[in-house]
Amino acid sequence: MLTSNFIGYNRSANGQDSFQAESPESGEKLPESFYWATDGELEETVALSANAFEVYKKVSLLARAHFLEAIAQELNNDSTAIIERVSLETGYPNGRARNEFVRTCNQVLLFAKMLREGSWVDARIDTADAERKPAAKPDIRRLLVPLGPVVVFGASNFPLAFSTIGGDTVSALAAGCPVIVKAHPLHPGTNALVSLAIVRAALHQRMPEGVFSSLHLTNEMAEQLVMHPYIKAVGFTGSRSTGLRLYEAALKRDYPIPVYAEMSSINPVVVLPGAIHTNGAVIAAGLADAISLGAGQFCTNPGLLILVNTADTEHFIRQLANATNEKAPQPMLSKAILKNYFEKLTGILSLAGVSPLHDHPAGHEEAKGSNKVKPFLFEVSGATFLANIALQEEVFGPATMIVRCDGFDELAAVLEFIESQLTATVHATSSDDIFLQQKIIGILANKVGRIIFNGYPTGVEVGDAMQHGGPYPSTSDVRFTSVGTAAVIRFVRPIAFQDFPDSLLPPALQRSNPENILRKVNGQLTSEKL
Repeated sequence: MLTSNFIGYNRSANGQDSFQAESPESGEKLPESFYWATDGELEETVALSANAFEVYKKVSLLARAHFLEAIAQELNNDSTAIIERVSLETGYPNGRARNEFVRTCNQVLLFAKMLREGSWVDARIDTADAERKPAAKPDIRRLLVPLGPVVVFGASNFPLAFSTIGGDTVSALAAGCPVIVKAHPLHPGTNALVSLAIVRAALHQRMPEGVFSSLHLTNEMAEQLVMHPYIKAVGFTGSRSTGLRLYEAALKRDYPIPVYAEMSSINPVVVLPGAIHTNGAVIAAGLADAISLGAGQFCTNPGLLILVNTADTEHFIRQLANATNEKAPQPMLSKAILKNYFEKLTGILSLAGVSPLHDHPAGHEEAKGSNKVKPFLFEVSGATFLANIALQEEVFGPATMIVRCDGFDELAAVLEFIESQLTATVHATSSDDIFLQQKIIGILANKVGRIIFNGYPTGVEVGDAMQHGGPYPSTSDVRFTSVGTAAVIRFVRPIAFQDFPDSLLPPALQRSNPENILRKVNGQLTSEKL
């Protein structure tokens, strides 16, 4: 196992301090010791990244596509070892680990396809008109160019899809930015195997050294890296407290940089009476699956279920409770995450008006020494929810709060009261008032990045149209997504060239359009030469 830091094409372990990963299943420490990076290693890494940027930003779109395709191939070459290590470090079943691996490779290839197509650089050309009166019109050409070295923070719950070669890393590489990954300490072995695959691909494709590095950093050193003057952007997925700390660190620099932080979300699900009456059993089964998936350790976990009291409501809640009771316990990712889950859940259960629908979690299997948990439901009235902002705090794990509203006016008030989120879901049928549905969707559209109709928020499709990011506090910047090809826009900036000779222009703006991309020329989309 590779236990050192990856600094460009080399591995380094100059530090004296190390740590070990733990198995979530057994709680035992895994045998390898991974070395924390030193100040010197951090400085060496950043310097390499800055030097690499001067070369990598000029690499053609096609060459970047070849690089990403080579990464996907190297990952597939090591698929067995990577999937086994993911399962060992997360407790995920082999099938879940394999699905995430396939999703990750497909995500890398999707960005390679985007690079080959090329229109994402948003090339715009307004040609000159010397005869225009009263003043001649200049030739102006605009496109998006990479920002510079990017720091990516690996996520605890997705060791592949949101970590070393996750959406932040692949979109930054696609944009033309070198990447320094702050490896997550819960899955350092997975990081090592993936990092090695990326480095091999970079070598084979003759990318500049420093286009990718990966470091094991303490929290203090991670903030030091964010504040380094050579770093130009940060990608983060994790808790609100850590995301805000990094955001604040970036603001303390001599000049601020963007921190694209996906932080927390309870993802409200509204089930209207007609949907309960018509499809209650099916919805309850689907919700139970979504709540328990991965022990609820998803940023899109449905943590809030909002209902209106009708004759069918009590039966629907019993159906959901029975369906969640049937779910087997699943391991949390670490003892620290388990501890945080119980502390937050216990705090909420101590509040007035909160009623658990299962035995108190202290009576569950996990209290006997296991790291596993079962789904947990509790309910409050609409009035109780509206009276206590603390009920909106995310409980990272398989816990869902049911809010029972007395009428549609209270339902609307609850929706208006909810903080902004990544997602919201509405279940309705033709028997539910269409104007009510429109009102609910209108309220939620102001608060979330994605609305699901008659579905479930877990399972984020990777594609061109996906939006995974919502208004603050779910993310630090509502304008961007961390999933899908639009994620590349986070790591570029616009620049315009006025009256430049063709030979000095970037290829995307040259008359011959050598990369054959779609451009907007004098207001018309075309791939033709000028």
